[in-house]
Amino acid sequence: MALTGLTDATAPAADAMPPASKDAGGDVRMISSKEMSAHNAADDLWISISGDVYDVTPWLRRHPGGEVPLLTLAGQDATDAFMAYHPPSVRPLLRRFFVGRLSDYTVSPASADFRRLLAQLSSAGLFERVGPMPKVQLAAMSVLFSIALYCTLACASTGAHLFAGGLIGFIWIQSGWIGHDSGHHELTTHPALNRLIQIITGNCLTGLGIAWWKYNHNTHHIACNSLDHDPDLQHLPLFAVSTKLFNNIWSVCYERTLAFDAISKFFVSYQHWTYYPVMGFARINLMVQSIVFLITHKKVQQRWLEIAGVTAFWIWYPLLISTLPSWWERVAFVLVGFFVTGLQHVQFTLNHFSAEVYLGPPKGNDWFEKQTAGTLDIKCPPWMDWFHGGLQFQVEHHLFPRLPRQHYRMVAPFVRDLCKKHGLHYGAATFWEANVMTVKTLRAAAMQARQATTGAARKNLVWEAVNTLG
Repeated sequence: MALTGLTDATAPAADAMPPASKDAGGDVRMISSKEMSAHNAADDLWISISGDVYDVTPWLRRHPGGEVPLLTLAGQDATDAFMAYHPPSVRPLLRRFFVGRLSDYTVSPASADFRRLLAQLSSAGLFERVGPMPKVQLAAMSVLFSIALYCTLACASTGAHLFAGGLIGFIWIQSGWIGHDSGHHELTTHPALNRLIQIITGNCLTGLGIAWWKYNHNTHHIACNSLDHDPDLQHLPLFAVSTKLFNNIWSVCYERTLAFDAISKFFVSYQHWTYYPVMGFARINLMVQSIVFLITHKKVQQRWLEIAGVTAFWIWYPLLISTLPSWWERVAFVLVGFFVTGLQHVQFTLNHFSAEVYLGPPKGNDWFEKQTAGTLDIKCPPWMDWFHGGLQFQVEHHLFPRLPRQHYRMVAPFVRDLCKKHGLHYGAATFWEANVMTVKTLRAAAMQARQATTGAARKNLVWEAVNTLG
């Protein structure tokens, strides 16, 4: 498929979706950006899309993406984020919330080109072309899971048992890619089948609730690399990627203070040494967070289905482990699986730990710039794309989260050209270079932590422990 150039006069307009104000009868109320910014609370929430202002307060509790994304962009222009996450068919649903038109609406050159490229991708039908990848991946996971069961139940050798444990870990990685894809776009044309795939490959197979993941991940995408808004950078007491985290900042996502106390100072001071070992056990924390979320969070879609899926995991996995002949083999089986899947947790952090960070919510007029500044691509040949699950094109993924991963390599040159045209950072490094950059970032903060003073005393060490790795 060929895409026309960014400056092509025949390309779709920057705001491809028509504003609701064109359909409004009579006089349209004109609203200034200053007036709109005052409506930035949960009980009074306005946003602007393509210059139209909407009062989405009644929609906040029902928003499929959760409340946090809307609260993060409250009182601002949210056009870029809205267009990135929603197909054009969603736009008419906003009309019932229409209140007026921005009197001082402007579009930056970078945002205009971003929206134009987004419209071109949509016109080419790329967002609907999922391809055979999900089917191939599900089939491969089924075969590998069958092999793991055979090696565990039908083989007597220790080597076969440990190999099975490693296979389970590898399957968890593949499940992570499937869950990530299904959280951003439809894998099939049948919504019920999509949901079934999510529950089986996520909740049942790995013990991770897809509802918890979507809540955290949507927040991460909207406020990419914001220290106080992005949960994927909030890992105290174990990790801190910036000295700004030493100031006991408030986590908007977790609704608690990220305390930098004596315990945090100790762990952060050695984080460049503990990084890889901790990644080997990070899966445990995600399992705990899933359970806590499903039990305590007020709004969980199909809560009991989610809980049933996680419960199924905690039935089959312990039972499988119990069939092994000795305790040391059981422990080794679990550890091998955790260490293998720990590679995926390293991949998650490489894309953001060494990138630019900031405090506060993203601004409506720099959302595109924040996404490119806070992400890092991993350079690799096409035959290694399966290994990274699409995350090697992290910049492209953050700009076009609904785009199926097989299209990223084709879209990447256009994104690089767009960044070059507007003088924006486009980060890319090899897998080895990204690891070096991440460790250097952690070491730099660790050296500063050894000289820093601590803040308030920790109130609940257990709660902090289960919230260290998002």
